[in-house]
Amino acid sequence: MSRPIIFSIDDDPQVLRSISRDIRSQYGKEYKILSTTSANEALESLTELKNSSDVVALFLCDQRMPEMEGVKFLEKAKKIYPDAKRVLLTAYSDTEAAIKAINDVQLDYYLMKPWDPPEEKLYPVINDLLDDWQNNYVPEFVGIKLVGFQFSPQSHQIKDFLAGNLIPYRWFDIEKNIDAAGLLTLNNLTTDDLPLVIFEDGSHIAKPSIRAIAEKLDKSPQQLTDVYDVVIIGAGPAGLAAAVYGASEGLKTLLIERKAPGGQAGTSSRIENYLGFPAGLSGADLTRRAISQAMRLGAEFLSPQSVSDIKQKDGYKTIILDDGPEIISRTVVITTGVDYRKLEVKGVENYTGAGIYYGAATTEATACTGKEVYVIGGGNSAGQAAMHLSKFAKNVYIIIRRDDLVATMSAYLIHQIADTPNIQVVPNTEIAEAYGTNCLEELTLLNCKTQETEKKVANALYIFIGAKPYTDWIKLDIIKNNKDFIETGRELRSYEGFGKIWKLKRDPFLLETSCSGIFAAGDVRAGAMNRVASAVGEGSMAISFVHKYLAEV
Repeated sequence: MSRPIIFSIDDDPQVLRSISRDIRSQYGKEYKILSTTSANEALESLTELKNSSDVVALFLCDQRMPEMEGVKFLEKAKKIYPDAKRVLLTAYSDTEAAIKAINDVQLDYYLMKPWDPPEEKLYPVINDLLDDWQNNYVPEFVGIKLVGFQFSPQSHQIKDFLAGNLIPYRWFDIEKNIDAAGLLTLNNLTTDDLPLVIFEDGSHIAKPSIRAIAEKLDKSPQQLTDVYDVVIIGAGPAGLAAAVYGASEGLKTLLIERKAPGGQAGTSSRIENYLGFPAGLSGADLTRRAISQAMRLGAEFLSPQSVSDIKQKDGYKTIILDDGPEIISRTVVITTGVDYRKLEVKGVENYTGAGIYYGAATTEATACTGKEVYVIGGGNSAGQAAMHLSKFAKNVYIIIRRDDLVATMSAYLIHQIADTPNIQVVPNTEIAEAYGTNCLEELTLLNCKTQETEKKVANALYIFIGAKPYTDWIKLDIIKNNKDFIETGRELRSYEGFGKIWKLKRDPFLLETSCSGIFAAGDVRAGAMNRVASAVGEGSMAISFVHKYLAEV
């Protein structure tokens, strides 16, 4: 944490040098000492200091200044730093103004000039004021501040991006947090400018795009290598494992992710069946460890950045980005995973990001405190989300079309759900319609057997109804099955068009696609097991095939 500030303002340079010297010699080790001869300059700097979470402990301000009287300055400064101690530097003739300021701006002390010797006339006063300030001081959050409406899809996207990239931030709900309005006023903005992101350096962006936030945070490498040995597209468990093994084995490795690292596993509140973690771990924790490991070993990470195409020429692969330079690589590993399927029900689209969320959306869990929450889906992801949400919500209802969870969910999760009193499984049911004004408020539930409907209060809905592979972007002759999963290995020989694409004498390697030197691993691959451990295994195995391919070209 940066040191608290003692800020002195006096238009007389000689007096300012004197007070700054005395203050610095006594308090310079514990406090940051700032000074200026301009009251207007001081006021301008206060906004930036406030945005960047710097704290002013004490103002020392001269009364007679040409730009602004000291009392007027302290009155304005109080609106930005209401808890800072305020000391007025006065001449004998200014005593009346100083006494008046005690009431007008809650002046803590007025100090007559000159203050020699400081050991008798300055330091005892400042010591008492700083001691009092320290006793009541609560450190501010240092990091990114996000101001917005709770049920704003754009705010939700920013929260998901920051949380997914493991970037600390503090959320200010404009309707509930008393400090949120102050941040808008401080930066001369209104609610029309929301969401607002205020960065640690004090700068801010209103209604930012994810790309603008990423550029400001410098999340992408500035200089890309001319030619990579392997480019990995997708930073889920398979992609992260491939990056770790590629970098550790000396390959020039680049990992590209369109959203945030971790994939669907990264949003999981608790993974309890991953080898080596008997107490379980969160998807965010697994992602943080993997990203740190990959980058420590030398892998580069480009995010958020989408790939629109891959082209082949003379044995090299050219990766075409949506917005950025073309990247050349000798091999490619596709680990783009899957996206949640959309719930095609009336009203759902209207409230997506405003009470209705795809995936775990752990960033919104605290907003569910004391509320009625629904989870639709019977897989492990739905069960893990329900367990996490049960810590906050009044009740959590798991909507499934089957009679029970036995066929779709791991036994350990079924037992945990059964032992959690505020989770209720609602079988043989589906959602017929979603209602609300500015956000989700009610759901109509349909009994699949009786066809009876019932309207229920619903403050949030989390959707886990299966997934589809993220392969729409692929334009190259990469063979996919009838569900758009990428086929690899010997299975490719069963496809009629394979011979027209594949021109090598050998068969494709186990994880190799119909385009030589391009591999697929994890959930995006046909036949994958849809488990974190298997995705990690395939990602690491893909690098062994990359080595075999590079050895023969």
